[in-house]
Amino acid sequence: MISFQNVSVRYPLGNVALDSVSFDIEDGEFVYLVGPSGAGKTSILRLLLDDIHASEGSITVNDFEITAPKFNKATELRQQIGIVFQDFKILPESNVFENIALSMLVKGFQKARIAKEVEEALHLTGIEDKKYLFPAQLSAGELQRVAIARAVVGDRDIILADEPTGNLDPKTTWEVMKIFKKLEKKKTVLFATHNADIVNSMKRRVIILKNGKLIKDKKNGGYEL
Repeated sequence: MISFQNVSVRYPLGNVALDSVSFDIEDGEFVYLVGPSGAGKTSILRLLLDDIHASEGSITVNDFEITAPKFNKATELRQQIGIVFQDFKILPESNVFENIALSMLVKGFQKARIAKEVEEALHLTGIEDKKYLFPAQLSAGELQRVAIARAVVGDRDIILADEPTGNLDPKTTWEVMKIFKKLEKKKTVLFATHNADIVNSMKRRVIILKNGKLIKDKKNGGYEL
């Protein structure tokens, strides 16, 4: 479960990234974060990773109270969260299999389990035949499939997607969204996007932000600004 209670993020010179934002997200929910640039979408994702800190309010992720004064488990927190970026962030010198397996290797999983989970992720994303290719040999859509596969392996139950279709053409965008649909109920997904067509076609919960404030929280919402 993810819980934000009256969370604000304020920077010097009076800049406000978030202004008293509250919401709860249950395990297995699929939630869109929408709003204009600077609305606070990325700030929410960064808070969940403990990349930035709240000025006030409380944030709980599973068993972690990450706004606690002495919170020191950022590494353990991040091991429960998979991230999918707009610009992929794939290691160019490693092949597809190695990119997906890396986080599990770092966490010390046994090789047999790594191989099993990577193969399952390759199948989920439809790139089984690409596993020994290098990023330079892949299209943008294939790179994003690698990123999704990397995000789901290794006991991660939360997926944060920050404009994951922003660099993709329309056809590839819908192919990638089919993968995200497969993750529903299996993972908790927070999906930040400017793509109105995606939000309007997949009637899911929508949290709408503007100027750092939560404007609307709709169970079966659409894209609004």
